[in-house]
Amino acid sequence: MSASASPPGSPGEPGSAGPAGGPFGPDESLLRGLNPVQREAVVHGEGPLLIVAGAGSGKTRVLTHRVAHLIRERGVSPFQLLAITFTNKAADEMRQRVAVLVGPVAQRMWVSTFHSACVRILRRDATRLGYRSSFTIYDEADALRLTGYVIRDLGLDAKRFPPRAVHAVLSQAKNELVGVDAFRANARSLFDRKLADVYAEYQRRLLAASAMDFDDLLMVTVELLRREPEVLAHYQQRFLHVLVDEYQDTNRAQNELVLLLAQRHRNVCVVGDSDQSVYRFRGADVRNILEFENAFPDATVIVLEQNYRSTQTILDAANAVIANNAMRKPKALWTEQVGGELISRYHAEDEHDEAAWVVHELSRLHRQEHMHWGEVAVFYRANAQSRVLEEELVRQSVPYKLVGGTRFYDRREIKDLLAYVRAVVNPGDEVSFKRIVNVPKRGVGDTSVAKVEAYAAERNLTFGAALARAEMAEALPILAARLPGLELAGPPILRPDISGIVGPDSLPIRFL
Repeated sequence: MSASASPPGSPGEPGSAGPAGGPFGPDESLLRGLNPVQREAVVHGEGPLLIVAGAGSGKTRVLTHRVAHLIRERGVSPFQLLAITFTNKAADEMRQRVAVLVGPVAQRMWVSTFHSACVRILRRDATRLGYRSSFTIYDEADALRLTGYVIRDLGLDAKRFPPRAVHAVLSQAKNELVGVDAFRANARSLFDRKLADVYAEYQRRLLAASAMDFDDLLMVTVELLRREPEVLAHYQQRFLHVLVDEYQDTNRAQNELVLLLAQRHRNVCVVGDSDQSVYRFRGADVRNILEFENAFPDATVIVLEQNYRSTQTILDAANAVIANNAMRKPKALWTEQVGGELISRYHAEDEHDEAAWVVHELSRLHRQEHMHWGEVAVFYRANAQSRVLEEELVRQSVPYKLVGGTRFYDRREIKDLLAYVRAVVNPGDEVSFKRIVNVPKRGVGDTSVAKVEAYAAERNLTFGAALARAEMAEALPILAARLPGLELAGPPILRPDISGIVGPDSLPIRFL
């Protein structure tokens, strides 16, 4: 069953979406401002629903109104709804929009990213797989650091096995739900077998440290739901409706999570557009949305084609380009905004010629069109492309503001502070202990760290536990003298001198 938006001028009765709610039909206050096809998506009853939403077609509005409809008209408890988006910002926006429609009960909903939802599930039940409920989450920098340790300790050449490239292979394997055993079984060359050794040791150390990287959050959650029927049944009963945005950018692990959670009640609504799939390099698989109807043969398919963002000139150009995509759900975007300025295309000789043309156009718009500098934006696909543009902007004295930069939690001093806190909460966290062992500088170098590692390996201890026993090892008298410990419930941690980072009365300082 499918539906598609009618061309401009075609009739569409507001009530044609079908009955919902009480005997008098759907609440018109929820449907006001929606076009007929959007209404049909909002008031869809039970069963699987695929919404193919073209760019600028109001998909976020449809998704939030559908959530509100389920709560207000169909009596679904917010506690029984799981809504997945791809960024925390989008999750916050959805929660706020739903709250405007249904009130503060929206705060009881799970509106989160895939990773955030997995963290909540794992905090409750990861102990079934051998992790602490207080497991540490390694970001990309932590994961790369641990990968480097493993490569070094296995005696592999870091030039032939660069940590970043190796970790990318491991990340792809996890996104495809390929575990260590399956990875090793598929290894054909000596190089692949060495990668399998790295994968196995990397996972062993993560488990020993009760830590997970971002990819583990997905893979381990899938493993948990597959291995523990009680846990799966709990969440299938908990979430009677599952809604997922940007479905074209899900990877295999994320798709498997959706299928597992929805296989019992089958009340799953996914929104996406195969023409907007841009995260293949992160493991996204556009086949998930293209094959949704194979997983759910009785799915209703609704196509949102009316665009509210662009002029018809832009849409005509976009339609001409995306029509060449090999794997896509057919659709043709249209808008009531006829006409529009023609699109200009400049074929540059190189990046310097491109930058010069862009800055010339900025200056022309400023001088001749009387546009303020803040009314013009320049987009580029990779951060590395900004340098040439910035040089040209400076050369021609054009003021600009670069959007982006180092995020707060990626700053070195913040990561150092968090490493101290994580070492307190999780004494088995090898990466955090190694990060802070010489921060601030204590004269503890690689040689001393290597001795701790060897001492830990001989006695099957974690790095933190080895530090706690350092004063007992004759080989480490200097190290023991340099690391005065602070006694806690577990091995002593290094006393941090971080008064220059945060105030002496702040929570982290008092906690440490």
